[in-house]
Order: sequence, then structure tokens, then C-alpha cells
Amino acid sequence: MTAEVEEFRVLYTAHYAAVFRYAWRRVGAEAAPDIAQEVFTAVWQRLDRVPRGQPLPWLYAIARNIVAGHHRARERAEYLHAQSALTHASSTRDVGIQVAEQNAFRRGWAELSDNDRELLALIGWEGLSITQAAASLGCSAATCSVRLYRARTRLRHGLAQHTTTTDHDKEHLTCA
Repeated sequence: MTAEVEEFRVLYTAHYAAVFRYAWRRVGAEAAPDIAQEVFTAVWQRLDRVPRGQPLPWLYAIARNIVAGHHRARERAEYLHAQSALTHASSTRDVGIQVAEQNAFRRGWAELSDNDRELLALIGWEGLSITQAAASLGCSAATCSVRLYRARTRLRHGLAQHTTTTDHDKEHLTCA
């Protein structure tokens, strides 16, 4: 076995589970294996660029890019599906209220920038420290800390706004 193959095997063995969990939290169980596979395919192609010491933040950065592409494709499909449903569905208030209630958090989360969502996910879901998240995002720990504070503030504001908006939507829909 060559040194290159052994290096990859060690990296894969040590970090596959973390990369898989990262993908699973962002794209679900069905797509996570494919995302993890794409990450390690990219790693194999760039094996000479793997940072020594702490490669996990670098792996997360690769995974973030692959997941972003996955999300873009899914958003396009959901948009087309929603457009189709709008043209075929009759106006039903109960369904609208149910959707508004079920998606209040999702809407607040979706309004965050990709960078805010990624940072909150790295800290909250992946359990990275500020320093590790900063390495994954390619910024300093101080910058990461400020971004985290701002992202949390925007999420709180968005959740409060959508909770209020949802209540307003209910009143509007039941009065109309």
C-alpha cells in the first residue's frame, strides 16, 4: 500500500463519521451518504492540500460547498413544485394556517444568510469551538465570534417576527 493510500485511509477512518453527521444534519439521511462520498472524493483529489493537525474544519469547508450545491438543486425543485401546487390547488384557509404554523421556524431559519446558517450549524450541530468554526469558515476566531453573536441575534429577531407574522396571518386568513 502506498503512503498516499494509507494517508487517505487514516483520514477517512478518523473523520468519515463526523462528515457523515455533518451532511445528515443538513440534507437528511437519504442524501448524507452521497454528500460524504463526494467530500472524500474531493479529498482524494486534493490529498496534498489536507492540513496537518486538524483536518476536520477543512473537511467541513468542503462539505459546506457540496451541501450548498445540493440545497440549490433542492430549492429549485421545491420552487417548481410549489408553483405547480399553487396553480392546481384551491384556496383553503385551513391548509394555509397549518403550513404557516409548521413553518414559522423554518421561515426564520431560511431568511438567515447561508453564512449565518452555516456558522450556527457548525457551533450548534457540529459542536465546534469558535476557533474550529473560524478555521472551517476561513476567518479569525474574533471575526467568527462577532459573526456568531450577530447570527444569533438575527435568528432571534426572525423567529419573533415569524411568530408575530404567523398570528397576523391567522387573523387575516380567518377574517377574509
